[in-house]
Amino acid sequence: MTGIQGRKDLLVMQVEPVNGEVMTLEVDAFGVGVRLDLFASSRTSLSRSMVQKYIASGCITVCGESVKSSYRLQYGDEVVLDIPTPVEDKVLPEDIPLDVIYEDPHMLVVNKARGMVVHPADGAPNGTLVNALLWHTKDLSGIGGVKRPGIVHRLDRGTSGLIVVAKKDASHQHLSWLFQSRSIYKKYLALVVGDIPAAEGTIDIPISRHFNDRKKMRVDYLGDKNAITRYTVLERISGHTYLAVRIVTGRTHQIRVHMAHLGYPVFGDEKYGRGSSEINGFTLHSHILGLTHPVTKRDMIFQAPPPSDMERVLNRLRSGCGSK
Repeated sequence: MTGIQGRKDLLVMQVEPVNGEVMTLEVDAFGVGVRLDLFASSRTSLSRSMVQKYIASGCITVCGESVKSSYRLQYGDEVVLDIPTPVEDKVLPEDIPLDVIYEDPHMLVVNKARGMVVHPADGAPNGTLVNALLWHTKDLSGIGGVKRPGIVHRLDRGTSGLIVVAKKDASHQHLSWLFQSRSIYKKYLALVVGDIPAAEGTIDIPISRHFNDRKKMRVDYLGDKNAITRYTVLERISGHTYLAVRIVTGRTHQIRVHMAHLGYPVFGDEKYGRGSSEINGFTLHSHILGLTHPVTKRDMIFQAPPPSDMERVLNRLRSGCGSK
């Protein structure tokens, strides 16, 4: 073996790239045949994953040319790092209506609208719950950082219902601990496609990230991320089943993945089933949220009825009309 990988005894002095300045690294004998991403990360303080992102965006080139991370370096190659100056993240307040169920100096509980993203991210830089919260109050926990002030947990964009927000750092820490210790009571209402025969059931199957699509999840019987979903049938309507769902764990997309795995996808869920023009998202609603107050230690329970768009779907099915 040659190059850096074959010289574990060789200590290479790392340099700190300066944002906004151009840095050039010349490939010596120890860099010959080494992958570009490995070479750049070993000679700088940048992580390999960050180097790969800079290579993909053209900020790291070889002899003036954009190449892949897997490019094998040759003697005398010049690796040029042109790391851009980061733009300061700033989330602006927006006058977006909020359905505030409860609020005190330490926390608030909001009934999130379906279609609203919780915090700014790629593809959703504004119009989020965080933008609305910043307009509503200047007092939010800073633990979540600039883009996620006060955010203790999340709901999918297509899911409506109750979400708790921290206004103080101490409250944020307490609420986070409640979630981590599974001491939060969470019950959802879900309309799924298909007639579930059993009156109730428990799904205890681990969930992992999907192999090919990093934005999707999958059941994984060999995984170590256990996921437990308990459901009770409330109503069977025109080839659909209306459920009360309790989640013991809080894995990403848990209810949607588990129900789709059983063959009963959530109505309107394009990612795990079939979308519907009838609803902006899918028929999943965070209905009841129970917790211990971070300061008073009083047990509290909050409830929000399903939104009007979900009720319209239910009423249409009750009237005997089929799927749309």
